[in-house]
Amino acid sequence: MAFDFKKEYKELYQPKAKPEIIEVPAVNYIAIRGQGDPNAENGAYQQAISVLYALAYTIKMSYKSDHKIEGFYEYVVPPLEGFWWQEGVTGVDCANKADFHWISVIRLPDFVTRADFDWALAEAARKKKLDCSAAEMLTIREGLCVQIMHLGSYDDEPASVALMNQHIAAQGYANDLSADRLHHEIYLSDPRKTTPDKRKTVIRHPIRKV
Repeated sequence: MAFDFKKEYKELYQPKAKPEIIEVPAVNYIAIRGQGDPNAENGAYQQAISVLYALAYTIKMSYKSDHKIEGFYEYVVPPLEGFWWQEGVTGVDCANKADFHWISVIRLPDFVTRADFDWALAEAARKKKLDCSAAEMLTIREGLCVQIMHLGSYDDEPASVALMNQHIAAQGYANDLSADRLHHEIYLSDPRKTTPDKRKTVIRHPIRKV
């Protein structure tokens, strides 16, 4: 059976619909940086997602190619994730999507090396006729965080964030959002197939002990 990160690391991908504090280890990602409204048709964000998935599936299916990755095992491609910020705003302001800066990411299995990633870049560009030059292999260690499973529209996230803020204040923590520690979302529902009220999104914020 293929390895499924969502099932094997439930503490990272399946939090409850109430806030919880967690220590997040270092994770390797395929990443693309950009800015602008993620809902813009054929915009930078939509183009970035196309490249991310092209690379993710190139690596996933590499065992069928001439490029053999040491330590490879079959796995389910992890969900799309995003790190978000806006200049001069603590957290995110959903009402001003055009001001978003983002790092859109998909997790990489630990067996993927830099050489394997570079091969995937060249292979995806050749086979899919895509410009993959903006993609990078990025390691992020989030460390101490608060997270929650948000159920519903992305625009309704402030209510879940308010619950997170109440929880950490009661536990003696404070938000630690900064240029290096960002608002993080993990998308467990495909918005093309799931109505807004049924969407599941992990929201994660960095925190520090007061």
